[in-house]
Amino acid sequence: MNSIAKSLLKSVKHGQAAWLRSSSALSGKQRLRKLVLGIETSCDDTGAAVVDDAGTVLGEALHCQKEVHLQAGGIIPVVAQQLHRENIEQVVKEALSVSGVSVRELAAIATTVKPGLALSLEVGLQYSLNLVNRYQKPFIPIHHMEAHALTVRLTHHVEFPFLVLLLSGGHCILAVAQGVSDFLLLGQSIDIAPGDMLDKVARRLSLRKHPECHSMAGGKAIEHLAQTGNRQQHTFRLPMQQYRNCDFSFSGLQNLVNKAIIQKEKEEGIQEGEILSCVKDIAAAVQHAVAVHIIQRTYRAMLFCIKNSILSPKNATLVVSGGVASNQYIRKGLQTLADANDFAFLCPPPRLCTDNGVMIAWNGIERLRAGLGVLHSTDGIRYEPKAPLGIDISKRVEEDSIKVPKLRKKIRWLAF
Repeated sequence: MNSIAKSLLKSVKHGQAAWLRSSSALSGKQRLRKLVLGIETSCDDTGAAVVDDAGTVLGEALHCQKEVHLQAGGIIPVVAQQLHRENIEQVVKEALSVSGVSVRELAAIATTVKPGLALSLEVGLQYSLNLVNRYQKPFIPIHHMEAHALTVRLTHHVEFPFLVLLLSGGHCILAVAQGVSDFLLLGQSIDIAPGDMLDKVARRLSLRKHPECHSMAGGKAIEHLAQTGNRQQHTFRLPMQQYRNCDFSFSGLQNLVNKAIIQKEKEEGIQEGEILSCVKDIAAAVQHAVAVHIIQRTYRAMLFCIKNSILSPKNATLVVSGGVASNQYIRKGLQTLADANDFAFLCPPPRLCTDNGVMIAWNGIERLRAGLGVLHSTDGIRYEPKAPLGIDISKRVEEDSIKVPKLRKKIRWLAF
């Protein structure tokens, strides 16, 4: 472990780091028959929750590592792993205690095993398998992105099929959820995810030094500054305009932004690490470019699904989830797109858009009900840092070569 990682962990032990949240939605001692404990450690949050088969969150706890990784300017996997190890037992005990449930009362234990950071996934899986073997409970391995996609069914009445857009720091995926564990992959990012790109731009702009943003994660800082910025001062070429598919790309856009920042630094006579006077305008322009790129690809997905009768125009639904889905500007644009195309628009509440134990437990309930992937033997179970979601039909989307109509007249939000 390098010196930076060691110093960060030392600061955690001196109380400068993360927080633990626990809550309960259980009144009295009323309990339904099936209870699932969900455990999440795919990245930098240690989460656990108990959910029953009526969708009631009996108790949850979450340990967030955000402050530690903000100090480092990004997630250091070995630090994330160590913090998971130090906190997982307390987080699980807290969730069980708040819910008033013992491990013996559980119908199953569900845990994220893919995709994610290998060192983080390993901690959750090892801890879960110890519980499973000790108490002889069924084990339900969970795909992290499937859990994000199905969270909306905990908070809203949503029937299959529906179009789902998953936006986060590590993923950008368009898929059709046809059932529990039954997905059609329409497109995904071919390089980095939008959350990762926004974080990198925030670091390049040194937003931690900005008086309004010192305690904010990168994406949140961009969103905050963009509210009072003028996006029309900068125009960034949108990615992949020549490709009529539903894939995304954000690395090229990031390079364009970096070049613009360098140019502005020269014009203002400042060094990297100092705050540009036009930082709010750049934030607004970057956020807008990301939003429009996402909206255009999502629009094509809508048209493809209706054209091929994958979704019915009478009751089509767009679900948006993942950490970046809490960005209100991007959410507003997607809401406007859905409204203009007669799609219902649904998002889980912001706290369930980011990583948490509740979504894992709920995915476990969904799988338990459907009898899918409930294991009574854990032999051969491994974590998978990379794992596709569903059946990839992105080539079919590209073959259809659907041209997305210009939206500026129809949707004022998109007008420059």
